[in-house]
Amino acid sequence: MVKPPRIPSIISTVVHTGLVAMDTVYFGDLAACPFCGGPVSGYDTRKKMFAVLREEEQERTIRVSVKRFYCRTCGRISNANEPFYPGTRVGSPVIDLCITLAKTMPVNRTAAYLDAMGVVVDRTSCRLYVREHAREIPMTDLFGIRIPRSVISLSTLVAGIQQHRPVMGADVLEACGFPSQNRAALHPRLPSEEGKERDAEEEKKEGDL
Repeated sequence: MVKPPRIPSIISTVVHTGLVAMDTVYFGDLAACPFCGGPVSGYDTRKKMFAVLREEEQERTIRVSVKRFYCRTCGRISNANEPFYPGTRVGSPVIDLCITLAKTMPVNRTAAYLDAMGVVVDRTSCRLYVREHAREIPMTDLFGIRIPRSVISLSTLVAGIQQHRPVMGADVLEACGFPSQNRAALHPRLPSEEGKERDAEEEKKEGDL
């Protein structure tokens, strides 16, 4: 049986601090439709899974709130600027972790390292993130382990925030490198009933990626 990797406690603390602080953070800014550039109006607000963490043998889902907008020109619905890569349903720092760790180890080992850090990502999802979202991720070497700067920036951001001051969405986007900026609108305008079915389908799929 392969022994679980030993992760320096400071690394686990950095990762956990940054990801936990994202719980309930609100993202509600969108200047114009990302598809046609037209003016937008508020549509609704959805909670999205950002990460799943293990705390004392219990799993905790970290969720953020993301406002959606309706384009008055083309009728498409788009999310606010958010800390997610286009087409993904988990926070960009989690995907950054998968990609940076996989640079130096097999994917199954990457999942084991994430588990040792308390970040819940199964091997299948980890392999998908590495394959579908491969990109150059700014990283820092901590005790021989590659950690994405987005995770370190989130942890540093939280440490610098005054007590009782909420974490602001704009600051999170800056820390994460604004991953959603190169995205298309979610889907075209739909009749009301079809739109409800699409919304239900999106909710059902949450967490798949």
